[in-house]
Amino acid sequence: MGQAAPTTDDGGAAQRTVAVGPAAEGGAAQGRVAVGPAADAGGAAQGRVGAAADAGGAAQRKVAAKVRKQLAGGRTGSFWVMLRHNGDDLAAGRRATGKAKAATVYRDARAAAARHQAGLRTLLTDRKARFQAYWIADTMRVTGDAGLVAVIAARPEVKQVLPDDPIKLPATTGGTARAAVASVEWNIDRIGAPRVWSERNDTGAGIVVANVDTGVQFDHPALAANYRGRNDDGSLSHDYNWYDPSHTCAGNQPCDNVGHGSHTMGTMVGADGIGVAPGARWIAAKGCESSSCSVASLLAAGQWIVAPTDRDGNNPLPERAPDVVNNSWGGASGFDPWYSQVVDAWVAAGIFPAFANGNSGPSCATANTPGSYTTTYSSGAFDSTNTIASFSSRGSGQDGAVKPDIAAPGVDVRSSVPDGYAVYSGTSMASPHTAATVALIWAAQPALRHDIAATREILDETAIDTDDTSCGGTAADNNVYGQGRLDAYAAVTMAVSPNGSLAGTVSGGGFPIAGATVTVSGPGQRSLSTDATGSYRFGRLIAGTYHVRVTAFGYDPVDRDVTVDGGGAARLDATLTTSASAVVTGTVTSGGAALPGTTVTLSGTPVSVTSDQNGHYRLAAPLGAYEINAHPAGGCASAATRHLDLSADTTVDLALAPATDHFGYTCGGPADDYRPGDQRLSLAGDDTATAVTLPFSFPLYGVGHTQAWVGSNGLITFDGASTAFVNTELPAATDPNDALYPFWDDLYLDDQASVWTTATADTFVVEWRNAQFFGSSTERVSVSAVLHADGVVTYRYRGLSGGRATGTSATIGLENPGGTDGFAYAYQTAAVTEGSGVTFHPPADRIAATFNVTCQTVWGQNVFVVGNIAELGGWDPSRAIALSSANYPVWTGGISLPPGTAVEFKYLIKTADGAVTWESGSNRSTTTPPTGQYITHDTFGDH
Repeated sequence: MGQAAPTTDDGGAAQRTVAVGPAAEGGAAQGRVAVGPAADAGGAAQGRVGAAADAGGAAQRKVAAKVRKQLAGGRTGSFWVMLRHNGDDLAAGRRATGKAKAATVYRDARAAAARHQAGLRTLLTDRKARFQAYWIADTMRVTGDAGLVAVIAARPEVKQVLPDDPIKLPATTGGTARAAVASVEWNIDRIGAPRVWSERNDTGAGIVVANVDTGVQFDHPALAANYRGRNDDGSLSHDYNWYDPSHTCAGNQPCDNVGHGSHTMGTMVGADGIGVAPGARWIAAKGCESSSCSVASLLAAGQWIVAPTDRDGNNPLPERAPDVVNNSWGGASGFDPWYSQVVDAWVAAGIFPAFANGNSGPSCATANTPGSYTTTYSSGAFDSTNTIASFSSRGSGQDGAVKPDIAAPGVDVRSSVPDGYAVYSGTSMASPHTAATVALIWAAQPALRHDIAATREILDETAIDTDDTSCGGTAADNNVYGQGRLDAYAAVTMAVSPNGSLAGTVSGGGFPIAGATVTVSGPGQRSLSTDATGSYRFGRLIAGTYHVRVTAFGYDPVDRDVTVDGGGAARLDATLTTSASAVVTGTVTSGGAALPGTTVTLSGTPVSVTSDQNGHYRLAAPLGAYEINAHPAGGCASAATRHLDLSADTTVDLALAPATDHFGYTCGGPADDYRPGDQRLSLAGDDTATAVTLPFSFPLYGVGHTQAWVGSNGLITFDGASTAFVNTELPAATDPNDALYPFWDDLYLDDQASVWTTATADTFVVEWRNAQFFGSSTERVSVSAVLHADGVVTYRYRGLSGGRATGTSATIGLENPGGTDGFAYAYQTAAVTEGSGVTFHPPADRIAATFNVTCQTVWGQNVFVVGNIAELGGWDPSRAIALSSANYPVWTGGISLPPGTAVEFKYLIKTADGAVTWESGSNRSTTTPPTGQYITHDTFGDH
């Protein structure tokens, strides 16, 4: 059972969201990962590995909680078994040349898989278990019960047992058609492909590209002629040119039931001005059954790319492998190695692995797996104005690597879809430009074919530098544009031109200078930064004379000329002289109080200092004009920027305005000491929550609450229990909402951790005591949240152990119902220190009003409150405040009202057809209190 690529019986995929599609929609960012060292029941957004610690035994910890739950009660199901991968099984393939590379990889990978999986295959065969083995990666899909799982997990070669769940994908997002340029689409013209065709007579002929996608319409007018399965006489041979592991397409003929794969293929090789390399041939593997991709199909497609088979998955022929494979799909943000062995095999076989970087932007650290791998070459997306798309995922990637690798057109891209054309947007649309540019390079310079390292270098060196360091990196190589914007013409020109290298070191004062910028201008223009040793290297420069400019902060620039010979290795070392400088000192305050821990920076420089306990800071910089920025560690003050003309030592004090949300919450230093609880809650283990009754009505965003749910992950919710472990920024429309977030993170309550409460007439305390961070028993935190009857709340922290205890992966703040407003004190920022704390204050000019009215209704009727002031609708029934029937027959609702204000109001009933019934009697009247809350306990019509 190892040679033929598998079929699947349910199309299911291990717990992963795969972003197939021009997903400007960003759906992949919320993907759950479970093939690879990934997740337990909760998923893999934070690399959750293993089962709950109290499950007992090393073998049990290998089994994901979701698998255990799935198989409870004697049930059977399918799951993935991940084996430990040892040794380098691809070394011989990397040493081979030409078509022998794929054949060698296929031979050695199959042999290695047979060795690694032999014991487990024997076990499963003896037990007559249903399973499918793969040679492209050390994994098997198995169907069985809990007893079989226990035996499998006990084997030393087994790393994890993970669930097999279906993948749901977001819908395709369309775009707006842009004017063509000289009969080619704007995106094709933008990267210079028509110049390659006309000036180099290069359309990619002789190169074979593939995609792993939703399929391709093989007889589309823009694609039919260069389908490799179309013979010279017009007949068709789909074997070795088309693969559908799930047998989705009728008659086992190529199809595209989604449209995405035809679109990406059209951008690569399509005729009539839609394709980058219209002379290349294409083949395809349908790794995505519909608007989703099962892991089984993606792995099978990965095998087929190295060794194409006939349509039934038999008789593999690695000599028929493509040169380039485009992958416009991806899983959750971050690094998850589930597909890494597949990509490693492709690279060893000399197959260029082009990937979309993901559609989870604009936040940093959103590069999607597998695009985030160092072994993949991933593309971000820019629009017709050369501006990066908001949805384009940013880096960094695996091990801090810059991602994307490059940026390509990905907004409003017109290409082929079944029976027509369509305009889509996404990094899915960007990656095919890069893949097809590789086809142009290899067609123009056959000596580079299968030399992936050299090809990456050419793409990097010829990309148009685009400065955006908002997510880290340098002007020339950053986590927004990567190496820059794709330039196919420059890439092909470098590939066919004599070229050499330029290297050197940059130093100053006898020491190497890291981060110096080296810019060359001549036959080409390129910039890069020196490494930690002060060294730099341009691996490929077209032969000629270059002007070199070396700059570094704090030093005077150096200009030199150098000649690069074809095949030569030029060298230029530079010694910089320190610039004249001055010292800046000052104090950071907010509301007259010192702000310790505030980061003070100078825009466009590496200068960054932190204010001390008294708010003082000190920095030095060369003379010149700057913007000086102050960013407080916590969110009680707003960031500030001041212009600075530095001509001598000077003092710049920075007064920061208090931060506030729309409702009017502010925060400041802790008003309460750390208060422990004395009543232990029945919370233990992972991702749990329990209800508590409050001794008073606690007002949050104008709504009073007498019940709350305490979650093990450091949050208190008021609209229901939440066990969410993947924390977000505030506010966010996604659940949970209507909550306090003392320290929302992926916490775990082992036998050394617990949650406690204590209550008085006007305070309620929740304490997470010695809580462990999931997956790290050495990192712990204790948190005390003190809720006051007037809506003030204090968070205090102690017992910090490990870096995450400072808040580097936590959310701290509060949020209103619906997630439309919130106060974010800190998000994934080191804002917590031993003994520190923060107090949140509701606005002084508002009070929380809670209306409770007992009213018997029938189906279709709802109760509202309306009154004479604007907050209560100004007596307009259409603007009345809806009350909730959650505690029927008591209808309840809350709103923020002005204090000390005379108010008249009434309750009314509305029906679905708009009919309104007012309660009888005179208007109800009150004067809201100057502080605190106003709460009613009324009966409809009885007053």
